[in-house]
Amino acid sequence: MGAVAGRGTGCMMCGYTSANPFDSETRVPSQKALIRRPSPRLAEGLVTHIEREPVDAELAMRQWEAYVEALDAHGWETIEVEPEDDCPDSVFVEDTVVVFRNVALIARPGAESRREETAGVEEAVARLGCSVNWVWEPGTLEGGDVLKIGDTVYVGRGGRTNAAGIQQLRATFEPLGARVVAVPVSKVLHLKSAVTALPDGTVVGHGPLVDTPSLFPRFLSVPEESGSHVVLLGGGKLLMAASAPKTAELFADLGHEPVLVDISEFEKLEGCVTCLSVRLRELYA
Repeated sequence: MGAVAGRGTGCMMCGYTSANPFDSETRVPSQKALIRRPSPRLAEGLVTHIEREPVDAELAMRQWEAYVEALDAHGWETIEVEPEDDCPDSVFVEDTVVVFRNVALIARPGAESRREETAGVEEAVARLGCSVNWVWEPGTLEGGDVLKIGDTVYVGRGGRTNAAGIQQLRATFEPLGARVVAVPVSKVLHLKSAVTALPDGTVVGHGPLVDTPSLFPRFLSVPEESGSHVVLLGGGKLLMAASAPKTAELFADLGHEPVLVDISEFEKLEGCVTCLSVRLRELYA
């Protein structure tokens, strides 16, 4: 798909828009989430660090609908991206784009089979008024490798995101005030397969799967792998997988309110609560 007219002047070498068109505008809280329904070929999705298990496509669709309902019920406006029925992994929409403030960086997935997934997402973020930039060859970048905590952007360097992709992300977001920190990832698929963060910025992860927890200012080890994954819904509420009851109890004891959803069919494909949506929290007015 070609460039989106009027959405920024992306550099063909680095994907960076040289001028920030939003300098004089106001950043305001927003609660929009991009989602994409599962492909009929979901069961053919890639697996890298786990053994393949049979996926129940009908159950997966019900679980996806319940996930979307949970976002809706907590005040999020869900925006459905055009389905990609021929792309088995397309439900994991987070991997296709990274958004910082009003600037969208369209990913170039490290898995070549996933590169057709980005066109519909590019259209969606452009319609929302984002300035659109792109990761170019030889760079690879997947959104699941990017964890944003305030203005700090942690980027996982692993099997799906390479050094050139990190360099292009840095060139795109650092001029906007981001602090980009590269993090080694070797034990799981993506950085956010290993860690996410609580509302106060504390990074949470299952210790055996985190390469270098000392890179994070505050790190809390959790008892279950799927407890590493939280989506901040607002008001202290955390969207989490139902497969992490001990971690949910830990977070509740810390004053948070876990909201549990069953995503068992997506977990069979190394998916988690974060990768099923792209949360847009700070669009410009």
